[in-house]
Amino acid sequence: MITKKTINAIDLYIADFSLATQKLLQQVRATIRKAALDAEDKIGYGIPTFVLHGNLVYFAGYKHHIGFYPGANGIATFSKEMSAYKQSKDAVRFPLEKAMPLITKINKYRVKQNLEKEKQKKLRTCPKGLPYYKSSDCLTCPICESQRKPRTGFLSALSAIRVLESKKIKTLKQLSKFSEAEILQLYGIGPSAIPKLRNALKNESLPFKK
Repeated sequence: MITKKTINAIDLYIADFSLATQKLLQQVRATIRKAALDAEDKIGYGIPTFVLHGNLVYFAGYKHHIGFYPGANGIATFSKEMSAYKQSKDAVRFPLEKAMPLITKINKYRVKQNLEKEKQKKLRTCPKGLPYYKSSDCLTCPICESQRKPRTGFLSALSAIRVLESKKIKTLKQLSKFSEAEILQLYGIGPSAIPKLRNALKNESLPFKK
């Protein structure tokens, strides 16, 4: 039942049809929604439209059929399976008196297609030619980052690795040119790091600068 609280543009569109057609249109709408939970719905080009990273599918009511519009690629992919129904380049007609198969299958295909397109928009190539997907959690190439960080040695044990590297301290010999007091003055280096550094230097017969 349509109420003032729940009414939207698609409800108004469907309300213009006979009760029997309204029921079919609501079934199509619910089927699409179930297969694309994250999609938004609206009226586009004058007919109900589902959107998920771009237009997903459209549907429309007519006197003798329901029009389903999954785009040219959607029609081409499922053309043989819908051979019993009248088709155009980007639409299929389902007669009112017959079941409307494949809507769920086609819609899931279109969801997958749009998600893949959206993912490709985030594809980047780092200076080394390595592909990676940029996101809020991954702003730089993760492969380059893992190669940049030493896996062994004194720096690998420190959480303040970037602090030392910013001062061009990447080896124990470079570290030995600084005093303990100078290292402690670096923002991000705490007192607990000094014993680790001191032991690392000692193992190489190197001291902190006095």
